[in-house]
Amino acid sequence: MAFDLEQFAETSEPVKYEDLDFDTFVTQPLDTNTLRSLRYMCDVEFHTSCFLRDMLVTPSHREEDAGGFMTMWNREEFWHGEALATVLRRHGIVVDYDELKAKRVKLGWNNALSTLKQSALSNLAGTDFVAVHMTWGAANELSAVAAYRRLAAMTDHPALSPLLKRIAQQETRHVAFYTTQGRARLEASEKARSLVNLVLSKVWKPVGSGMMAESEVKHVMGHLFAGHLEELDKLDKRIQKLPGLEELTIFRNSFARLGIA
Repeated sequence: MAFDLEQFAETSEPVKYEDLDFDTFVTQPLDTNTLRSLRYMCDVEFHTSCFLRDMLVTPSHREEDAGGFMTMWNREEFWHGEALATVLRRHGIVVDYDELKAKRVKLGWNNALSTLKQSALSNLAGTDFVAVHMTWGAANELSAVAAYRRLAAMTDHPALSPLLKRIAQQETRHVAFYTTQGRARLEASEKARSLVNLVLSKVWKPVGSGMMAESEVKHVMGHLFAGHLEELDKLDKRIQKLPGLEELTIFRNSFARLGIA
């Protein structure tokens, strides 16, 4: 079934949490590892504008559907960050934009050069690179859904768990867009299939890598998935359903490089 971009735009709205009793965080405060994971997730959501910026220097920005979706996607991810920041504030952890800006500046020239490199390589690859962007996005969003659902199940908190499930539900629509787009482009081009296999197998890492310290990536991903490696296999199987990607095991491989799988 084709992704209905118009319906997505019409129904896009901030994740709701006003009906949840956040006062339960006083009587049932979150533990340190959960808060550390939430802070990681919050930072990733607020850094979505960086991902959008990177997209704008690739051939994807010339694709009408991709451009329209990314605008709404950026907004929804920002709302997710705001919701998570509200939970963190209830625990005395304040996430402000000056701090986020400082973190981006700390990335320095490596971040800037990465964008330039992506621009040069993607434009050399031409429109087939859009398949990379779409499949990469699908992998990121699949892992985000899995992470939110895992944390919701692990905490079983009366306020946090429903919020995380609602965020995960919104993320499933992002998965649907990326997989629909990726499938169409992979079906249409053998070059795209080869390019996606090459790039994802060599470069893909868990969401937040390159933005967060590797020790933080390892800690959070280990907290969420260590002992539940079957979840990684499920994610790999979702990617393997796309045309020409039957042999990819990017989740197992990337987590193994972190020493988790």
